[in-house]
Amino acid sequence: MKKPTLFFQKDKTIIASKIKEAFTSVAPVTLIVLVLCFTLTPVSSGVFLTFLFGALLVIVGIGLFTLGADTAMTPIGEYIGISIIKTKKLWLIIPSFFIIGVFITIAEPDLQVLAQQLKDTINTQVLTYSIGAGVGAFLVVALLRSILKIKLKYVLLFLYTAVFVMAFLSPETFIPLSFDSGGVTTGPMSVPFILAMGAGVAGLRNDRDAESDGFGFTALCSVGPIVAVLILGLIYKPDSIAVSTPNVSDINTSKDLLTCIGNAFPKYLVEVGISLLPILAFFLLTMIFGQRVGKKRFVKILIGLLYTYVGLVFFMVGVNSGFLNAGFEIGGILGSKWFKFLAVPIGFILGFFVVGAEPAVYVLNKQVYELTGGKIPKKALKLSLMVGVGFSVGLAMVRILLNINILYFLVPAYVISVILMFFTPDLFTAIAFDSGGVASGAMTASFLLPFALGLCSMVGGNLATEGFGLVAFVAMTPLIAIQILGIVYKSKLKKHKTEQVSKQESEDIIE
Repeated sequence: MKKPTLFFQKDKTIIASKIKEAFTSVAPVTLIVLVLCFTLTPVSSGVFLTFLFGALLVIVGIGLFTLGADTAMTPIGEYIGISIIKTKKLWLIIPSFFIIGVFITIAEPDLQVLAQQLKDTINTQVLTYSIGAGVGAFLVVALLRSILKIKLKYVLLFLYTAVFVMAFLSPETFIPLSFDSGGVTTGPMSVPFILAMGAGVAGLRNDRDAESDGFGFTALCSVGPIVAVLILGLIYKPDSIAVSTPNVSDINTSKDLLTCIGNAFPKYLVEVGISLLPILAFFLLTMIFGQRVGKKRFVKILIGLLYTYVGLVFFMVGVNSGFLNAGFEIGGILGSKWFKFLAVPIGFILGFFVVGAEPAVYVLNKQVYELTGGKIPKKALKLSLMVGVGFSVGLAMVRILLNINILYFLVPAYVISVILMFFTPDLFTAIAFDSGGVASGAMTASFLLPFALGLCSMVGGNLATEGFGLVAFVAMTPLIAIQILGIVYKSKLKKHKTEQVSKQESEDIIE
């Protein structure tokens, strides 16, 4: 009798492959930090040890998470999106999408980190639920846009015009925070789900624009938090925002290290569990009242959720215990030296490699490749993101060092992005604005933002107006980089078609 093969045993090779991919992504960031620690910015032994251990946890976490995204998060998102839309009942569809948007946002670990840093100014619950409502509302907007077949570029043009009008009316202290909120809400928890829902909704259409309309959901959901926080700014109107900085644990022995890491695990076991419960609940409810999935697929999805859970716990412990403290201390030490201007090239290098380690970037890359039938190579998209994010982090360092208002950067960048929308294919516009939210994920919020806050605190800047804003920069430049890639792709495609026509004409003449 043949022994049954467990799903876990079948996936041993896949897990090894995923962890190898994660190592390739995280290793450059780790190496750069190690070089900085041994040269320009020597950190305390406790920070150094937790960073090394954190890097190991991040590698394992990303590997397991990406496997879970493939086998659980993406199928669940597509299944829920399709099942709800198939009812053709707007009274059910609209509130369902709004509630899903709220729950996956308030469950986003990155948002919880951001909210905790602002607890002395804004009530944590008020901030998270306001941002959640913003995402829920704009997930509905994304749905209606797809159903009504409205061009994404026109919706984005209207929304960002409204956003910048609100920004000029809001307190200056809330502007960087609002744009940062738009980035942190599209993290490892929400992106796979939102992307899959978009693909599921677009998959029910058969028109030629269905492919490009499968993207853009994340782009629109990123606008919701910006609007929500700007509204809070108009309500609260504080003269300043109190920002809590990371508390670096005093670690001198291996026992202290294990205690520090051990204390973090229970917290994230609960937080990530709470994050996944609403998603599981929606999936089970959809199965009860909608079309059921096969037993084998159902078991596979449940095991995929387990991979997602364990992977996210490892990832969040790694970045928050090791990367966050290391980023803040390295930025602070660099800001206290005479060569603080080196923060600009260092920021570029860090941004270039950090985005490659973002779990959500993997999900976007995979879905873009699959939905475009390989028209957009994974390497081309990832390289465009890495260059764009590297440039944006370097630019954010310039802003901190020179104390420049964030709107002097954001307004021209978004104007350029809007202009490019009318020259690049619609698919690339949708992917570009999705990429802006995806690139500014967990690694950015837990390493690059603390790096910026550390630098800002040491050069005497205002943490609210100058320290915050880095996530906004990371979300900004991919809009331009990916659309330029689209223009290049369009030009090459046109040239290829011309050559094909010329070749065909030559063959006809010969005949």
